[in-house]
Amino acid sequence: MMIGAPKEVFDGEARVAITPDSAKQLQKLGYDVAIETGAGAAARFSDADYEAAGVTICPNAPALWATSEIVLKVRAPEEAELGHARSGQTLISFIWPAQNEALLEALKDKGVTALAMDMVPRISRAQKMDALSSMANIAGYRAVIEAGNNFGRFFTGQVTAAGKVPPAKVLVVGAGVAGLAAIGTSTSLGAITYAFDVRPEVAEQIESMGAEFVYLDFEEAQTDGAATGGYAAPSSPEFREKQLEKFRELAPEVDIVITTALIPGRDAPKLWLKDMVEAMKPGSVVVDLAAEKGGNCDLTVMDQKVVSDNGVTIVGYTDFPSRMATQSSTLYGNNLRHMMTDLTPEKDGKPFVNMEDDVIRGATVTHENAITFPPPPPKVAAIAAQPKKPAAKELTVEEKRAQEVAAFKAQTKTQVGLLAAGGALVLGIGLIPGMPASFMQHFIVFVLSVFIGFQVIWNVAHSLHTPLMAVTNAISSIIILGALIQIGSSGILITILAALGVFMASINIFGGFLVTRRMLAMFQKS
Repeated sequence: MMIGAPKEVFDGEARVAITPDSAKQLQKLGYDVAIETGAGAAARFSDADYEAAGVTICPNAPALWATSEIVLKVRAPEEAELGHARSGQTLISFIWPAQNEALLEALKDKGVTALAMDMVPRISRAQKMDALSSMANIAGYRAVIEAGNNFGRFFTGQVTAAGKVPPAKVLVVGAGVAGLAAIGTSTSLGAITYAFDVRPEVAEQIESMGAEFVYLDFEEAQTDGAATGGYAAPSSPEFREKQLEKFRELAPEVDIVITTALIPGRDAPKLWLKDMVEAMKPGSVVVDLAAEKGGNCDLTVMDQKVVSDNGVTIVGYTDFPSRMATQSSTLYGNNLRHMMTDLTPEKDGKPFVNMEDDVIRGATVTHENAITFPPPPPKVAAIAAQPKKPAAKELTVEEKRAQEVAAFKAQTKTQVGLLAAGGALVLGIGLIPGMPASFMQHFIVFVLSVFIGFQVIWNVAHSLHTPLMAVTNAISSIIILGALIQIGSSGILITILAALGVFMASINIFGGFLVTRRMLAMFQKS
């Protein structure tokens, strides 16, 4: 069965649905692969690259649609492309069914089975097919690069002979996939980065990436995102006012603002208002990733870059993934390849649209001359929320003291019991007739060493057990001294054994310290 990818006809679209690497993976599933000539040129994939991967090159779009039972695309098909479709064909692309009712009707009338990559449910098993996250990741990264291109200074602070350069201050509004990508890029470039999100549970993620979470002096129960497919839920009017108040406070301080607040199927909320733009310093930049749905900024113009009266640049481009076509095509091609893997469980080149599968059912919008959108809720929750623990009872000082005393008594009782058992064991062995005094001396030292070692290890955090044992192994390799003493022996067998002992002990020493160093590096902030 043939899988084909036509050249995208949307003006300015540089991505392609199949790359040479993903084509090889599709062939392993039993499919033949075809592509329209020049389809990958804008993403820097030549026809020669595809031919080397065993892909058939079709001269034009009609020829590709005619020979392909499955068509993979990036953008939703336009009216001219639908004219090439036929009954029984399978189409997989971004479709946005909630906003494209006419397209769904046309696909249904044509008898095309259509799977929307933007409808893949956000459950753990489907992460490898989550094309929205793949493109959002690229958009967040590119937003920072675009901001830097329009910003007149360094991101990182510098002290040079020519003077001191302060670091740029970046505010990222929204900590979804795009927001986190923007945060990571901004901090890696050396900017002082702030981030805000209505979901307080993402604060740890933000801070772990080196940014500062912007807290509001407001108490409101926020959803964890499960009800909205992993996206933040709309806030109350009172919360919004506090939010805008905080943004007005930050506006004069920040140099770059990147807004990412958007839920598919809804208009973008207005978060960065005109008066906030007016409060920003000349030369500042606003990059609005929600421009396609009206924008988070009052002054955003879709697909354009505008400059406000006070010299603030507002970027409203909607094609950030396409501006990094090679990377975005690679990731999107992998998403499609994983989708085809689920559609071809037998790897026999024959797709099976299993409507009992949560992922496939969620993505399927037309099937067997019927519109199947919207899908039923997945059997597995989109994002499982951790069960809330009951609030701990606040203890008085006397109760805390009583707990500490009880714990100390229990620990003391355990230690005394261990000492008594050890003493009885030593005494019992010492009473054995004929037991040499030298043995008892060494045995007592051994027992005390075990006891002290146990007490030391017991009080070490679990996360440090591996480095502790590694360095213990290294230190215990003091036995290498005995091997070094014997290596000069006149007996050849003793010399060989001593040399082996030196070799093995050396591995223990260097390996132990190496493992310790690597483990401890995991707990250090770079």
